[in-house]
Amino acid sequence: MKAVTWQGRRDVRVEEVPDPRIEEPTDAVIRVTSTGLCGSDLHLYEVLGPYMTPGDVLGHEPLGVVEEVGSGVTDLSVGDRVVVPFQISCGACWMCDRELYSQCETTQVRSQGKGAALFGYSALYGQVPGGQAEYLRVPLASSTAVRVEHGPPDDRFVYLSDVLPTAYQALEFAAVPDGGTLLVLGLGPIGQMVARLAAHRGVRTIGVDLVDERLVRAAAHGAEVLDAREDDLAERVRDLTAGRGPESVVDAVGMEAHGSPVAKAAHTVVGVLPDVLSKPLMDHLGVDRLAALMTAIEVVQRGGTISLSGVYGGAADPLPMLDLFDKQVQLRMGQANVRRWIPRLLPLVQDPSDPLDVEGFATHHMPLDEAPSAYAAFQRKSDGAQKILFRP
Repeated sequence: MKAVTWQGRRDVRVEEVPDPRIEEPTDAVIRVTSTGLCGSDLHLYEVLGPYMTPGDVLGHEPLGVVEEVGSGVTDLSVGDRVVVPFQISCGACWMCDRELYSQCETTQVRSQGKGAALFGYSALYGQVPGGQAEYLRVPLASSTAVRVEHGPPDDRFVYLSDVLPTAYQALEFAAVPDGGTLLVLGLGPIGQMVARLAAHRGVRTIGVDLVDERLVRAAAHGAEVLDAREDDLAERVRDLTAGRGPESVVDAVGMEAHGSPVAKAAHTVVGVLPDVLSKPLMDHLGVDRLAALMTAIEVVQRGGTISLSGVYGGAADPLPMLDLFDKQVQLRMGQANVRRWIPRLLPLVQDPSDPLDVEGFATHHMPLDEAPSAYAAFQRKSDGAQKILFRP
């Protein structure tokens, strides 16, 4: 089959790889019909290369049709249409019983000290082949894959794999009070969906980005927008919030924020050093660009909440702990517990009126063969590439 494989820093290729097969009775194999390119994939493309092996199959946002099931799969059948959350969870352990599916004790990658195994996401998270491929093996299929109806276009359901649950959890963690204001830093796919979900709830939302197309898109769906390239962002935010700042902030940017030249240089160093040197640098020396998080801490209202959905990777980044303490800031974060939120999101994506405009969310639909150019455009934020779906 064809699959998108990692070959090195900024080097992904579409190659022929062995077809997946049933390895355990609880496995299923699906034929992928749509699969997303995520901002987190860019971390592998650029920063997290030390944890990758040439030939690793990328991708963690798949939707498809069941082709084969193992003998232990009792509630999925060949021909079922399923969306596959990016994390693999058993649904029955202590963590899953508490709906902490991203911490599943059955699939935790204990060798790396990490939570549940993820599709297509490096040795840190189990090195499980990903979903930017024609076919995908789904371990623990009964508790991982989610059956959805046939008929509606793929774009109705594919975002249940990651974008929608991640955005929903970010909004839940932000704990916007009645009548409060939400600030969303970063209007990539997650930030855009956070803003749409907030608007659907009637929450006043201010979105911040530095890409014109993203600002226009968020404004079209009800957000007030601010251009991060203009001076005095914090002051402009305070001017819009009675001088106090927003009660809630979502940082949807993460480790690759603009405005952090030292960390940008660290990214470059990590990308060119041999793995034996770059892994300790990643593990023990902070290489994140913290501009977005620092902005969130600066502007959030005293007593407010910061919700982190952007991924950070460094272990020793300095944080202004005195400011966080003095302002009584609540800080929440973590991988989305996808299956926890899907029951709440299904009615929205099944609604014929499409209140979140999921059918119009992708800016590009591309064949899998165009993955190398898609990765490059998405990283450069060029060609209007805001959300890309591959059609294997």
